[in-house]
Amino acid sequence: MQTHEHRHGISIKMAARLETCTREEQCSIIQFLRTEGVKPIEIHRTMKVQDGDACLPQQQVYEWSRKFANGVTSVEDTPCPGQAQRVVTPQNTAVVEAIVMENC
Repeated sequence: MQTHEHRHGISIKMAARLETCTREEQCSIIQFLRTEGVKPIEIHRTMKVQDGDACLPQQQVYEWSRKFANGVTSVEDTPCPGQAQRVVTPQNTAVVEAIVMENC
C-alpha cells in the first residue's frame, strides 16, 4: 500500500493498482478528492500512480475538477451537439467481428 501526502495535510493511502478503472470511476475519484480540497495537479499525480497509462490525461482531470466546482454532480459525459454517439451492444460487436473475420 502506498501513501501519498498532499500539501493540504491529506494523506491518501492507495491499495494495489487496479487492473481496470473506468472513466466514470476515475471521475468519481476526481470528484471525491476535489471535495477534500486536493488540487487537480495532485489528483492527477495520484491517479497516474494508481492507473498508469490508463489514467485520464491531466487536462481532463482539470476539466472534470472545474465541472464539479461548477455544480456538476454526474460523472458521465454529456454528449456534445453533433457528436457521434457510440453504442456498444453484443449485436453490434457480433456484426463487427463477422466483418473482420470475412476480410481476414
